[in-house]
Amino acid sequence: MLAPINVSLDSLHIETLIPMLIAIGGALTILVADLAKKNLDKSLYIMMTVVFLLLDLGALFQTDLNQRGFFDVMLVDGLAVLGQLIVILGSLLFVMLSFSKKSFHEYLYAEYFAFYLFMVAGFQFMVATDNLILIFVGLETSSLALYTMIAMHNRATALEAAVKYFTMGALSAGMFAFGSMILYALSGSVEISKIAEVMTASGFEPMALVIVATAFMIGAFGFKMALVPFHTWVPDVYEGSTAALAGFMSIVPKIAGLVVTIRLFEFLLQSGIVWVEIMIYALVVLTMTLANIWALVQNDVKRMLAYSSISHAGFVMAAVLIGTTHSNSALFIYWFLFLFTNLGAFAMLWSSRSKTNEGRYDHTFEKFSGLIKTMPLAAFLIAIFMLSLAGVPPFSMFFGKMYMISSAVTSGYMTLAIIMALNSAIAAYYYLKIIFYMFFKEPLANAEVDPMGNATLSIKSVIGIAAFFAIFGIFFVNPIMEMVTYFVYTSGY
Repeated sequence: MLAPINVSLDSLHIETLIPMLIAIGGALTILVADLAKKNLDKSLYIMMTVVFLLLDLGALFQTDLNQRGFFDVMLVDGLAVLGQLIVILGSLLFVMLSFSKKSFHEYLYAEYFAFYLFMVAGFQFMVATDNLILIFVGLETSSLALYTMIAMHNRATALEAAVKYFTMGALSAGMFAFGSMILYALSGSVEISKIAEVMTASGFEPMALVIVATAFMIGAFGFKMALVPFHTWVPDVYEGSTAALAGFMSIVPKIAGLVVTIRLFEFLLQSGIVWVEIMIYALVVLTMTLANIWALVQNDVKRMLAYSSISHAGFVMAAVLIGTTHSNSALFIYWFLFLFTNLGAFAMLWSSRSKTNEGRYDHTFEKFSGLIKTMPLAAFLIAIFMLSLAGVPPFSMFFGKMYMISSAVTSGYMTLAIIMALNSAIAAYYYLKIIFYMFFKEPLANAEVDPMGNATLSIKSVIGIAAFFAIFGIFFVNPIMEMVTYFVYTSGY
């Protein structure tokens, strides 16, 4: 007769699960509230979402660093804390954009905000583990919620976007599962740390299977982070989504993918396998360069920002290739600054959104013609965000780009650093294009465009916060760098 297995609750370190459980509990609470009383005002659901995200953030700061929990599948190290911090902060800021003047279809349903919290919990699970099974669970939880949220916009382009995203997401999930299967067959484990240990001891043999597994994993996360050539779904999905949700997708899912990618490819790149380095090097260069070229020819600002976000993802993927503490710190600094700048850019698009917009594109460049004459403040705000995205000093993104390029130079990747600098120069053209329309074009005849027509006090507050960080980011770079470097040094527990 087998002896009973006694597991101490203290040894499980349940506190490592508390941030995710708060998000899941919040989603269930919203659903129960909707069941108890139908047709509650959307403001209640938004405030409940904000409250639970704030509780989630507070629980994150109460979690002890460098520990495993729940049968060792949870991992709370520096990368996990930084990843969750950006996920929660980004989610908190973007959900505030739901306080719009226009009552859009999806905001009428409590399920939309429940899905939002389920999605946040999924991303948190992804970054707070090195277990391939739990990464897959988090990946699919967040993805399924996001597909549904896109479709709930109830436009033909939204349904098309959701179907495209679902199809590509299913392919990505299959590639991740197949790559994980090969890694398990090679190592006998689903924990990345143990996989690295076993494969290093075996000399990464057979090499053919290692390269195949790596290729599948690159494909899986290439889809999730919209890296070239796995990016084809992005412009249409951003176009079919609201500007608020498109901005969210440009920030939060990608940081979750980047954290997992750092964990997964660190030991493969440090092993000196040339083919792995070549694949990731090509991925970084192609993503930065081709996305910038495609952005140059766009006629819609939201589609331009979609290609821009692809280019930025390629830019920070260079940190994974370089694989140093300096580069990883630069990645998080870059993405933190990018969060506020991109938030402001998409919030400005969202504030001009109208339910009566007709045609395929909601935010053509012509729509902003002569904006300096009709609404100077809006024109200056958009200009600030565009200049920051372009990396023009002294705006915040300049420092993010500088740290990324310097990490490449100090690690001996001079050619890569030059390519990154050239791509930053190319990107400046399409960011300046909208500024040209606003400041040097005449307003369209009979144009009925109100850049702040959808803006409420909360949306204006979010835009103000984003503009503050974009302009005065220079004063926050050193404290952010110190915090990020501390957490990066404590990663890999």
